[in-house]
Amino acid sequence: MSDGKLADQFFDAAIELLQRVRDEEAEPIRAAGTLLADTVADGGRLFAFGAGHSSLPAQDVVYRAGGLALMNLLTVPGVVGVDVMPATLGSALERVDGLASTVLECSPLRSGDTLVIISLSGRNALPVEMAMKARALGVKVIGVTSVAYATRTRSRHSTGTYLRDHCDVVLDSKIAIGDATLTVDTVPAPFAPASTVVTSAIMQAVMATAAGTLADRGIEPPLLRSGNVDGGHEWNSRVMEQYGDRIFYQR
Repeated sequence: MSDGKLADQFFDAAIELLQRVRDEEAEPIRAAGTLLADTVADGGRLFAFGAGHSSLPAQDVVYRAGGLALMNLLTVPGVVGVDVMPATLGSALERVDGLASTVLECSPLRSGDTLVIISLSGRNALPVEMAMKARALGVKVIGVTSVAYATRTRSRHSTGTYLRDHCDVVLDSKIAIGDATLTVDTVPAPFAPASTVVTSAIMQAVMATAAGTLADRGIEPPLLRSGNVDGGHEWNSRVMEQYGDRIFYQR
């Protein structure tokens, strides 16, 4: 099989997943975007969290040209990305009970805020505990996960529950268990994961919905512009000054 053929198959698989999400998750995406807009309008703050590769879609909406300036990254040392050594440490930390509670207690999250938690499997202790603790603090929680994991895997949280069980809004990425989209007889394991492509698209769709909802209410969405276009820095400085008390990544 040619490399080009495999590339085509991956694009086809990713496009099919994106189309499924567009058609089947339209209402949850609208609800998530509306929740973000409500939070902004009511003076709340926005946060996003993801562990390991699930952190990539979270990072993609923070300090992003064309994105909401109020979206902050909630970081957990050792699990945001694969910048720890060994890389397996990040996976191990996702299973540690109590870590999420400690992080939230030291974070700026407060009642009235909204937290987006991204976890492909939604089964590990960290995202489950984070959702539970956040809601107990009065924070609204949006979960982005593959619901399939909750039907065919065992939870790693002491309650036996999954991320999807502790959210105000759940967005199902439709990603199959194991993530990889392709299989070939000559390759011993499935390959070509699509979760980052799909989850990033979901996040941007939610951000777009939030911006449009705010505009429909007569509220200027606190959007950032690219610093690489004329006037971009001046625009961003104005937005950051106006909303400085709700932006934490510039401190």
